[in-house]
Amino acid sequence: MIERKHVSARMSKIVKHNGVAYLCGQVGNAGDSVADQTSECLSRVDVLLEDAGSSREKMLQVVIWLADMSDFAEMNAVWDAWVPEGYAPARACGEAKLARPELKVEIIVTAACD
Repeated sequence: MIERKHVSARMSKIVKHNGVAYLCGQVGNAGDSVADQTSECLSRVDVLLEDAGSSREKMLQVVIWLADMSDFAEMNAVWDAWVPEGYAPARACGEAKLARPELKVEIIVTAACD
């Protein structure tokens, strides 16, 4: 069975299937610093993980898009403090043109769920 949560015409914020939760990409507040946008993204991920019956410790894979790879260290400083020790997911990070020029980071999470 597939369960969709927070569904709009364009997307679902969470799709659950076979014990896995797929979260839509999360962004921060446009115009904020990379660190602040990353922190806001991760706060939003926390809310969605809880809603999906999951947690940071159950993350399987994370894809991070940066508008500029020169922001890699700034984003990682926030990321490293957020990920529980011993529970780092498989992760990829690349550079991409995001939906709006003021956005600097987008985070996409896949996690095991109840």
